[in-house]
Amino acid sequence: MKGPEVRFTIGTRQVGLGAPCFVIGEVAQSHEGSLGQAHAFIEAIAKAGADAVKFQTHIAAAESTPAEPWRVKFSAQDANRYTYWKRMEFSEEQWQGLKRHADECGLIFLSSPFSIEAIELLARVGVPAWKVPSGELSNGALLERIADTRLPAFLSTGISPWSEIDAAIQRFLARDVSCVLLQCTSMYPCPPEKMGLNLLSELRNRYGCVVGLSDHSGAIYPGLAAVTLGASVLEVHVALSRDMFGPDVSSSLTTAELKQLIEGVRCIEAMQAHPVDKDTLSRELLPLRSVFTRSVVAKESLPAGTVLSEHHLALKKPGTGVPASELPVLIGRQLRRNVQADDAIRLEDLA
Repeated sequence: MKGPEVRFTIGTRQVGLGAPCFVIGEVAQSHEGSLGQAHAFIEAIAKAGADAVKFQTHIAAAESTPAEPWRVKFSAQDANRYTYWKRMEFSEEQWQGLKRHADECGLIFLSSPFSIEAIELLARVGVPAWKVPSGELSNGALLERIADTRLPAFLSTGISPWSEIDAAIQRFLARDVSCVLLQCTSMYPCPPEKMGLNLLSELRNRYGCVVGLSDHSGAIYPGLAAVTLGASVLEVHVALSRDMFGPDVSSSLTTAELKQLIEGVRCIEAMQAHPVDKDTLSRELLPLRSVFTRSVVAKESLPAGTVLSEHHLALKKPGTGVPASELPVLIGRQLRRNVQADDAIRLEDLA
């Protein structure tokens, strides 16, 4: 089952080992069915410096019935989950417009399909990759249709046991489809003790795939930790404000926080890409030694002929004279000249 961990291309971006972390700003349903709001998210996520913007494509009649329960009953205007999904739908022309806008902003356009019909719609729109949400990892028909496209796939593992992940990844590896496995915990917001960052290495070792984190914490810290641990992809929910309406706001980053996260990720990458040798670095910092280190100086005025003892000497800045570490070798030496208090002791002053 295990395939080689790879580095592959999605649109204009490379994803995988050695490539910069691929950061996805997830809009999900936070646009609340407003096309204008959806376009505003694209602008904001691009300004924050993300690589991709991701939506969810729901076609109510293809994925749900009025019996679908609410995860959280948050909407007073929707009678049930079905009518909520209906309100979230965009037309194919509107999806085309969203993709064009993302392209113009330099973002990779992604959207999670929740039905075969949504897959066909997004294929016509022209997505360069797929995102399989956690709840669809057991949906064999949907996975087969996605795998048939041969486009790269991001797979969230939020509610899946190992056996379900095994079966899902097999479908893609059997077709040589490039995959990213995302550690994800489907709790909103997800507390730190349930984040499961240990699973990044387990996913990588078990399947040999590129790995990443789909984060619902509402904080920047899990993403920063994940990148330090080798995550090649970060997906975070995004809100334009903490005051927005909707079920995902508590588990989202604001666009300002998204920008801060991305700056942190790039800083971590710069540090990881430039290991240092301690001795070489010390030589580079040699000019600072005279500023921060100490020299041996006279504690008081001493006449020529004085045989030096510890009570004659002190260690003070700057470090331009005999180094503090050499003080023991001065003990018992005789001064050739008079020195004043705080004068640096020089080797040529000693008999």
